[in-house]
Amino acid sequence: MPRADETPLTIIVDTREQRPFTFASITPVPLVEVAALPAGDYSLKGLESLIAIERKSLADAFGTFGAERRRFERQLERMSLLKFAAVVIEADWHGIVRRPPSRSRLLPKTVVASIAAWSQRFGVHFWTCPNRAFAEKWTYRLLERFWRDRQREA
Repeated sequence: MPRADETPLTIIVDTREQRPFTFASITPVPLVEVAALPAGDYSLKGLESLIAIERKSLADAFGTFGAERRRFERQLERMSLLKFAAVVIEADWHGIVRRPPSRSRLLPKTVVASIAAWSQRFGVHFWTCPNRAFAEKWTYRLLERFWRDRQREA
């Protein structure tokens, strides 16, 4: 049984994640390991074939949804095979629509339409968050909820 000051779940961060969350603001701070994931940037140790969460900054979302669209759709296709998959964006809808990255030529309405289409086509959840700190906490909550539900099933 875990101590009160430690969490029983271990978060896996993909080796390709460029700006990984540390989850240092979570109490107790979860264990974090770095490993290659088949899909997404975050998963749970032992459950990598069941859950994946992809993190996107606002600039990354605009770049990925535009120039890297085909590659991202292939990733969404892989994620759709999992029990739970989500994309967490470090920007809220207002930021996406009203404050797109200055260097992006992609229209905000294209991003919004893509999110609507992909969430229906692939069954992947898209979550917009007001900032990076909130996105980190939300990512943890999604992972934790999935882990707790698996514990109940065991």
